[in-house]
Amino acid sequence: MNYRGTIHLEDAEILAHEAHAGDQHVLRLRAPKTAALARPGSFVHLSCDHALPMRRPFSIMRSGRDAGWIDILYRVFGAGTALLAQRRPGERLSLMGPIGRPFSIRPERPRPLLLGGGVGIPPMVFLAEEMKADRRYRPIAMMGSEVPFPFKARPSQIMVPGVPASAIAAMPLLDDWGIPSRLSSLQGYPGCYEGYVTDLARSWLEALTEAERGEVEVYACGPHPMLAAVARLARDFGLPCQISLEEFMACAVGGCAGCTVRIQTPAGPAMKRVCVDGPVFAAETVVF
Repeated sequence: MNYRGTIHLEDAEILAHEAHAGDQHVLRLRAPKTAALARPGSFVHLSCDHALPMRRPFSIMRSGRDAGWIDILYRVFGAGTALLAQRRPGERLSLMGPIGRPFSIRPERPRPLLLGGGVGIPPMVFLAEEMKADRRYRPIAMMGSEVPFPFKARPSQIMVPGVPASAIAAMPLLDDWGIPSRLSSLQGYPGCYEGYVTDLARSWLEALTEAERGEVEVYACGPHPMLAAVARLARDFGLPCQISLEEFMACAVGGCAGCTVRIQTPAGPAMKRVCVDGPVFAAETVVF
């Protein structure tokens, strides 16, 4: 499917803009065309400020399809996001979206494992919300971050076998949805698993029976080293795995080929564009 046919240009109004620890922000935009078509893994290409000609790509964290809004979580990293952080409710931003190949959800794998790292957390929240609406799925989400999480973690009300008892911190939104979640970090945050999110996931997978592992599919988004580790984890357990890649990009519609990555195809290695051929790829095809 060619997902470029779904892209709209919208004059998006800022409905809310919240600042969180670690120079992170949650931006809610009124963008009804994008909200109606967005799927977990979709992203938008956003003009951060009138003074900055180049747009920036941002993953969609939530989509209020009926109400016409989307949420974006971002961290101030450079000039573009620094300018974006200064924008206020009522202002408008030029937005292109939704862009990209989203995650595929398969009923034959009803026990999804969602892994998010840093700014790779938003697509996992979107995916969890999508699965929440379908009782066939029993997802579990594990999030890792080396800066403070952009929410106030709380002790989970949902027990998770295989996870160390000391790792009890959860994302409140997911807990309220009835979706078990656990947090990991090397920074000593209270209640978090002390280690990498992939190590936490391995502990959970090892506690499953063979039949239960046969119901698992892994979904992940985060920095490349984390995704390489996720791909190895999935390979160790023989699990299907979909990953959403993060790359710098200029046009975001496949024209400039500035976001290409090396992918194994049936015909041999090929360079694929993250913006339109992805951002979601089967983990075993990505050459890290």
